[in-house]
Amino acid sequence: MAGKFEISKRSNGDYQFNLKAGNGQVILTSEGYGDKDGCTNGIDSVRKHAQDDANFERKSAKDGSPYFNLKASNGQIIGKSEMYSGDAARDNGIRSVMENAPSASVADTTA
Repeated sequence: MAGKFEISKRSNGDYQFNLKAGNGQVILTSEGYGDKDGCTNGIDSVRKHAQDDANFERKSAKDGSPYFNLKASNGQIIGKSEMYSGDAARDNGIRSVMENAPSASVADTTA
């Protein structure tokens, strides 16, 4: 089953997207966007930048939990991952974004 982007609305009215793997697990979450066009542009940016491992910033939270950010060529964070149990799990999450993002469908739950 292929991955998909889901566009939703936050409680403050901003739009956001989640990239879900084929199993339905969220593998990347966007920032908030003031309008839907900005959100769909963010999805296009993920598709473009997820192709290159160099765009993934591997990080650790204060408690040591690994996570990653996907950055655009201008250095702006386009999406963040969940916290992972270890480095190998985080790296699997990055691979999943790289594999799913380019051909993922888009589901708009705000319509």
